[in-house]
Amino acid sequence: MTPEDLHRLLNYHYWARDRMLDAVELLPAEQYTRDMGNSFRSIRDTLVHTYSAEWIWYSRWQGHSPAGMLAPETYPDAASLRTSWRDHEKKMRTFFGGLDAAGISQVIEYKSLAGLASASVLWHMLQHVVNHATYHRGQVTTMLRQLEAAPPRSMDLIAFYREIGNT
Repeated sequence: MTPEDLHRLLNYHYWARDRMLDAVELLPAEQYTRDMGNSFRSIRDTLVHTYSAEWIWYSRWQGHSPAGMLAPETYPDAASLRTSWRDHEKKMRTFFGGLDAAGISQVIEYKSLAGLASASVLWHMLQHVVNHATYHRGQVTTMLRQLEAAPPRSMDLIAFYREIGNT
C-alpha cells in the first residue's frame, strides 16, 4: 500500500459518503430517525455510528483512546451530520497528506472501547475505516428502500474509478 493508494481510498470514502448523505438529506425528519429494527435502529443512528467510528480511529492516531461513541441525538438531521463529518474530513486529509510510506506503515498502539491494549498498522486501520463505512452504507441503502425512498446513486468502488478516470 502506498500513500497514493491511501489517498485514493480516502477520496472514494468521502465520495461515497457524500452520495449517501445526498440521498438521506431528502428524508423527512421522522424517517431519518425512525426505528427500523436495524443493528443501530435508524438511518441516523447507523450514519452517526459510522462517523463516530471514523472519529475514534482518528483520535487513536492522535494518541487518544476515546471511551465511547458519539451520541446520535447530537445530529438531529443529516445536514448537521454532514457539517461535522466534513470538518472531520479536513483533519483526516491533513493527517494522511503528511505521511510518507514509512508513516503509513507505522504501528499505532491504542486502547479498544473495552479498554484493552491493542496495536495495528496505520494503513490497515484506514482500510478498516473505509470497509466499515461501506458495510454500513449498505445497511442504510436497505433502510432507504424499506422506506420506499430513493436510494443513493451508485457507491461502488468501480463507479468511483470510472468517474475519476484511470488514474
